[in-house]
Amino acid sequence: MQEEFSLLIDESIQLEHNIAKLYTIFHATFPEDADFWWQLVLEEKNHAALIRAGKESFAPIGKFPVELLSSSLQKLRDANKKAVALARKCLDTPPSREEAFNIALEFEQSAGEIHFQRFMEKKTDVQLIKIFQKLNKDDKNHATRLRSYMEKHGIRIRKPNDDAFRR
Repeated sequence: MQEEFSLLIDESIQLEHNIAKLYTIFHATFPEDADFWWQLVLEEKNHAALIRAGKESFAPIGKFPVELLSSSLQKLRDANKKAVALARKCLDTPPSREEAFNIALEFEQSAGEIHFQRFMEKKTDVQLIKIFQKLNKDDKNHATRLRSYMEKHGIRIRKPNDDAFRR
């Protein structure tokens, strides 16, 4: 059980890094949105660092907040594989601006990211959770920020089952 929990943490950290890499590609590809993408890159890297710090500080004493992570190791692995594959594709064939934003939106609503977001928005009296939330600062709700930015800039939000959504 402890080994699987450690793997969940590691996959979660890797997902944050892989999403940051994807957003770095979008940052370089879309100069008109570069500041927006760069902010998300920094926040994803911060999320990875926060989870890693939790692993190093709290996991050894059995105090790591499990609500921070997806409960499905397979979903995290699948998301990581998808992020790596998409980054390769996007380097070879850059996506349209609309595709890039919809790819990001899909990731921000995926298993690993949604658990992180719910944890950070959780109302609690538990001091450890409050510490994580404070360390996370304002790096909150990327999905909401993506949707708002897309609406403000006239970028169509696609439905996940939209055929054009798949690369």
